[in-house]
Amino acid sequence: MKEKEKVTYLRVAVYCGSAPGKSPVYAEAAIELGKALARKQYGVVYGGSTQGLMGKVADAALSEGGEVIGVMPRHLMDKEKLHTGLTELYIVDSMHARKKKMSDLSNAFVALPGGCGTMDEYFEAFTWAQIGLHKKPVILYNVNGFYDLLVQHFEKMKEEGFLREHQHHLFKVVETLEELLSYLDKVKESLEKK
Repeated sequence: MKEKEKVTYLRVAVYCGSAPGKSPVYAEAAIELGKALARKQYGVVYGGSTQGLMGKVADAALSEGGEVIGVMPRHLMDKEKLHTGLTELYIVDSMHARKKKMSDLSNAFVALPGGCGTMDEYFEAFTWAQIGLHKKPVILYNVNGFYDLLVQHFEKMKEEGFLREHQHHLFKVVETLEELLSYLDKVKESLEKK
């Protein structure tokens, strides 16, 4: 990490694919997000890999002198190619421990495009908010319309009575980096008031 004085008021757990996806737009979004978070002095908490979108976010944030904390389950250290250049790295015993540690370290959660692992992490964070285990925002970053069908499904859950009206505000979707950063700025402001 570049030497400079800073205080990280906000740490953001970023969930995303260990693959890059077929379109270059996903890697571009991951790089832009990593750089933007670092420039705002917002820490990145992620899965600890060099691969796919995960590696892009981490490397981009590090290139701007940002704080990047990885959390890697021991059994994935070879498969996901452990990033050795992070600010901090936690090796944990299971996927459950990874998700818990990422949650404990973070003030907000953002899901970039990804596969089943990303969805698992996103839905666990969302469910924990839904049942009151935390009050941290859980945000879908809908890059290139990737989550359009999931957004429709959330509407279906609401219509069919499986997502209660008073919980619908927990479902947050952003379409642009600017919208995401503006939302995170508000989260930071609320934390500073506490």
